[in-house]
Amino acid sequence: MTVFLVHHGPALESHVDPVRPLSQAGRAMVADLAASAAARGVKPAVIWHSGKARARQTAEIFWSACNPLATMSAVRGLLPGDPPEWIADQLIGEDDDVMVVGHQPHLGLLWHVLDPRSRETPYPLHGMVALERTEQGWRTEWSS
Repeated sequence: MTVFLVHHGPALESHVDPVRPLSQAGRAMVADLAASAAARGVKPAVIWHSGKARARQTAEIFWSACNPLATMSAVRGLLPGDPPEWIADQLIGEDDDVMVVGHQPHLGLLWHVLDPRSRETPYPLHGMVALERTEQGWRTEWSS
């Protein structure tokens, strides 16, 4: 089982739009990242997002590029200040590949909880990290 942690793309500033949807540049950046992920064979069965506009829009772009048959839903526990252990615990019960689309600092903390060896590496801004579940725990496979 693989989990893909995806930081939403660049969003509009709150003074421009308080909902903070993806900017045009953000949409283009996410589309490029999603196409690259699809070319790597990323095909999650499940896509979770925080429910915030920028995370939902990022998830939709990945859904379209990587697996339009995936189940996509907003889930609790993906807001910037939520404890990463909530999602780490939910991943224990998953057998299929999961994509988690969210925010910083939550994603970086979740990455470090899943793979403590990653603690010296900063999470890639508006990027993604792939982790494989092994018998010994989670192992980072790649990041972009």
